[in-house]
Amino acid sequence: MSMKSNEEIILKTQAYVKEKLEGEGSGHDWWHVYRVWKNAKNIAKYEKADLFTVELAALLHDIADWKFCDGDDSIGPKIASEWLNNQNVDKETIKHIVEIIKDVSFKGARVKSQINTIEGMIVQDADRIDAIGAIGIARTFAYGGYKGREIYNPNIEPQNHETFEQYKKSEGTTINHFYEKLLLLKNLMNTDTAKKIAEQRHKFMEEFLEVFYTEWDGENL
Repeated sequence: MSMKSNEEIILKTQAYVKEKLEGEGSGHDWWHVYRVWKNAKNIAKYEKADLFTVELAALLHDIADWKFCDGDDSIGPKIASEWLNNQNVDKETIKHIVEIIKDVSFKGARVKSQINTIEGMIVQDADRIDAIGAIGIARTFAYGGYKGREIYNPNIEPQNHETFEQYKKSEGTTINHFYEKLLLLKNLMNTDTAKKIAEQRHKFMEEFLEVFYTEWDGENL
């Protein structure tokens, strides 16, 4: 049996993920993965990283997100590992990718990231970039609707979650999610490239919230 090239494995993985996630309506669909993949490749241009690992981790990072698996964050890494084994990816690369997938997601305001390789940092940054700015706003409201959450309730305060378990069980409003996650991400970027991209997207979210509260209170009438 001939060995597959890295390019073949990436193309097969792209097709596999697209088939699994296309049409998903919560903001964690194929196009989210596509943007993270593209962002990760763009960031990797400026960093000394293994592009093969970056691309596969980006493509597989949401293959079975804990938010859709009853909070079980072990399913995604397991599915990714099985897929990569079937593609005859070497064991060390699989181990690295699985670790990235396990640790890439935001787990609460006070929970420190476990990512410690440049490949993981790049994928995490790319994922976080897609959670802010205009795209981030759209995805946040899509997910809030998917979960049946209120858009905003001034009687419900945002929380700084101390643990991943607290964050998983959060049932706050969609607007609160800006304070519990989105507005925190600018200062959590790992690479200089991502920090520059995050600045403008963060500013847009602040402007959106300013207009939102003005309209909420009817001050523009």
